[in-house]
Amino acid sequence: MTGEDYIAIQNLLFSYPYLLDSGDFDGVGELFRDATVYSGGALMAEKDPLAVAAAFRDWVITYADGTPRTRHFLANVIIRPEGPGRAVVSSYVMVFQQTDALALQPVIGGDYRDVVEKVDGEWRFVERRMANDLVGNLTCHGRDLGTIKPSRAN
Repeated sequence: MTGEDYIAIQNLLFSYPYLLDSGDFDGVGELFRDATVYSGGALMAEKDPLAVAAAFRDWVITYADGTPRTRHFLANVIIRPEGPGRAVVSSYVMVFQQTDALALQPVIGGDYRDVVEKVDGEWRFVERRMANDLVGNLTCHGRDLGTIKPSRAN
């Protein structure tokens, strides 16, 4: 892999927080259009951008500005090449939130395990495993808190 590949993979990875934090659930769905997506070990969607968007739209609470009032921070990114057009990416996530009812604070933390492939010169997700093992006050963030099962993806 080239340096440009590493940067493209990082840009792909970091696109997710920008889309999610802006409330662009359709954009999140499109980001994972070619991927099988798991959350907490359960299948969320398989190569179905509409199902991914619906899952986020149904679970995430949004506010008057159309956003969930969150900031997802990805860190400790490790990209492990698995051949010329494939890589496994591990990262940590910490989500901060602030609303009128909630002071700025971390609300959940965990990790992602992504498999990415380069197709027609473009890196794309082919698998995402999301897990959370640090759970704070999610009352202003999610609609069905019973779906959160502490786990790890890596």
